[in-house]
Amino acid sequence: MSQDVTSAPGAARYVDWPEYHQLIERLAVIVHESGYGFDCLLCLARGGLRIGDVLSRVFEVPLAILATSSYREAGGTIAGSLDIAQFITTTAGDPAGRVLLVDDLVDSGNTLQRVREHLQQRFSSVREIRTAVLWYKEASAVAPDYFVERVADNPWIYQPFERYDRVRPGELARQLRNPGSQPDADGAQERTRTSTPFGTRTRI
Repeated sequence: MSQDVTSAPGAARYVDWPEYHQLIERLAVIVHESGYGFDCLLCLARGGLRIGDVLSRVFEVPLAILATSSYREAGGTIAGSLDIAQFITTTAGDPAGRVLLVDDLVDSGNTLQRVREHLQQRFSSVREIRTAVLWYKEASAVAPDYFVERVADNPWIYQPFERYDRVRPGELARQLRNPGSQPDADGAQERTRTSTPFGTRTRI
């Protein structure tokens, strides 16, 4: 189920909703076929929220959420210092036993490494932590336990929900009242390529 992918130097990767959902389903199968039986499913917000939600339903395990943030500067395009929330949101109690830690991708590896250390230091009942992501960039200093695509180069990956980073309530209202004015996927993608500052994001 896992595969290696490459792209042209400097090229971005655009992922639409159908592909995104299929990647999550493939990740679920990869984890299942590994035989790893986890007691706690912990996703990192915001990137891992949708992935964690699907895995929680498929594996019938309560979802725990831990908020982290590093991409704040320049409209969320430049990574800064990592902030980790003080509390985990869950109805199942503190993390314990075997944990599956889920995020959308591993870029530098800093987030996964720091969160792993955070969990080990704060929750002594955690026995094992394994990590699962959709995309594993080989430039990362940390390799996840499970991934769907290993990216040989370092493209910026535009996920389908990122359009909401640029849409405001008034624009949504206009689009919903005039459905014919909404751009199709290709048009929206092309507009993203030409008019946003994301192509100059700085990666660490």
